[in-house]
Amino acid sequence: MNKTAVADASAATNEGPETSGGQPARASNIDAIVAYFESGITPAGTAGELGIELEQIIVHDDLSPVSYSDEHGVAWVLRQLAADYPRTTTDEHGDLLGVARPSEAVTIEPAAQIELSAGPFADLATARDTFEGFAQRLSDVLEPAGEKALAIGYHPSATARSLELIPKRRYQFMDLYLGERDIYGPCMMRGSASTQVSIDYTSTADCLRKLRLAFALVPMLSLMCDNAPVFEGKPREHQLVRTDIWQHVDNDRCGLVPDVLDPSFDLRRYAEYILDTVAILIPCQQQRWCYSDRTFGDIYAARTMTRAEVEHAVSMFFTDVRLKTYIEIRPADAMPIPYVIAYAALIKGLFYAPTSLDAMDGLFADVRRDDYLAAQDALMERGYEAEVYGRPVAELCDRIVKIARDGLADEEQGFLEPLADLVARRVTLADLAERSERA
Repeated sequence: MNKTAVADASAATNEGPETSGGQPARASNIDAIVAYFESGITPAGTAGELGIELEQIIVHDDLSPVSYSDEHGVAWVLRQLAADYPRTTTDEHGDLLGVARPSEAVTIEPAAQIELSAGPFADLATARDTFEGFAQRLSDVLEPAGEKALAIGYHPSATARSLELIPKRRYQFMDLYLGERDIYGPCMMRGSASTQVSIDYTSTADCLRKLRLAFALVPMLSLMCDNAPVFEGKPREHQLVRTDIWQHVDNDRCGLVPDVLDPSFDLRRYAEYILDTVAILIPCQQQRWCYSDRTFGDIYAARTMTRAEVEHAVSMFFTDVRLKTYIEIRPADAMPIPYVIAYAALIKGLFYAPTSLDAMDGLFADVRRDDYLAAQDALMERGYEAEVYGRPVAELCDRIVKIARDGLADEEQGFLEPLADLVARRVTLADLAERSERA
């Protein structure tokens, strides 16, 4: 796809006219973005719920790739799932891109990684049953075709650029743009798979507090949930492959939100960050999506963004923690379901108990951008032997697990154990996979 050719189509959008006098609608657009974030505020005192997303990589039994368009490819898989997930999503050409039922959506990532997004969950038992039920249904479809789903952080056999991109216009533009920005854009889009957990907030102050603490936790969460023993068809050269990938995608829209660890950070600064970043693509009338190399602030310089336009703009950012109308915590690799639920238990225990938030404030009050970046580099080099935020990361992870356990109800503490066991043993799933391969 030629970016230059489709860029001209942006004239068909409902954008306001270009102005030479800066961005007269900037203040109203900041207000619109802040209002969008604040619309996610849930009533104080409500039980905290979790959204959970798990991406998996579909392969043949010999670990070779399964594409979207294969005879028994991921499009075919979605069609088989449609009997249980009857709500379908297609593109303008009729290609099937997702199926769904209440509280569960099955979608596909750029190279046909299959994702279940489910919830919100008030309890972990229901989350476990939902993901185990989907896993069984998916296995029932895949096994007769000689295929399987792998909950792993990176494709086990293929290089990213060898994987077929699905027929989704948004991903075609992103693949082109990010492929030019840095070395690992295609690797992120085509080769990786993740686990994501989303949490609620009860006020603007609660949102900012949880956002800051979630970012401070990212290096340790990346370590605890490291499950990528292979990168680009070869054994990894260091730990935390996912961290390395995201450091080399597009630092304008990935990694750390500027100044988010500063105590004075507020939602207006978050909104400014969004407005000052290149859009990549925008909705347009004729093509549905059109390429744009202008910032969101310039595109909407003369008029206030609609809620749908704000939602799209926010979706074009892939920071380690992302704010929508909830807080999406993103550093974990895809993992087997017991570890996914353990990770959800960890997040629940850390963020939905006032004592846990207070304890994390004590741990991370002084963490700033340079500390965060240094922590990521140290963990990629030394793993559990690294020092993070001025202390051994192993001790810090122990403390995090204890805070989470104390923040969970007695009946849910057991869900934490698979991840707590890894921490206690100072190993990751990627480490165990490497040892198994060597054996």
